[in-house]
Amino acid sequence: MRKHIPNTLTLLNLVSGCIAAIHAFEGDFTGVVIWVLAAAIFDFLDGFAARILKVPSPIGKELDSLADIVSFGVAPAIAVFILLRSCSLYPEFLQPAEACIPYIAFVIPAFSALRLAKFNLDERQTTSFIGLPTPANALFWISYCYGLQNITPNNSFFIYVTLGFILILSLLMIAEIPMFSLKLKKIGLKGNEKQALLIAVTMVFLGLWNFAGFAGSILTYIAMSVVAALLKK
Repeated sequence: MRKHIPNTLTLLNLVSGCIAAIHAFEGDFTGVVIWVLAAAIFDFLDGFAARILKVPSPIGKELDSLADIVSFGVAPAIAVFILLRSCSLYPEFLQPAEACIPYIAFVIPAFSALRLAKFNLDERQTTSFIGLPTPANALFWISYCYGLQNITPNNSFFIYVTLGFILILSLLMIAEIPMFSLKLKKIGLKGNEKQALLIAVTMVFLGLWNFAGFAGSILTYIAMSVVAALLKK
């Protein structure tokens, strides 16, 4: 019985991602945030349960990636698609492609799938990450959509920013850049300084901007990882 617990949690991750996608299609970005966060919790719990119960399995690993593509790739991409489609003030030179531009959002799940495939094969990523993790990328996008939903329709500058972030973050998912894990190595502050600082920054951002604060915390996470990598070199 216990061997089915991790896979059940993974399937709850997948179901949460599907529900998030429905909320995205309806333009309910608060619902998207809630259900993607639920998916992230189940994504953490399935691996935790597999380790605690000592029932890791190859099928669990593959199932986890399939669920993550939906929850952290497709669902956020639909939210970005709806946000881009809501813009009614495209720059003049982009107006001929106005109907096509929102579909660029689906670059996100394409690179998420590539990232997950690389992660499954890369034995270096046991205690840290190489490239931006898909849950972190998803958290940025759902927070971004939540924060900009009322600004987007009448702001053409948003188009440039969004397309730029799609390109940069997608490339970061497959980049050879070390990024620290948010898992605590042990109890106490020593050895967990970066994680503690990021948690503190996230609390401040959430207090200031509600769910939109997650976008700032993910950008902070990326900056901290890049700086740490440069200092290490």
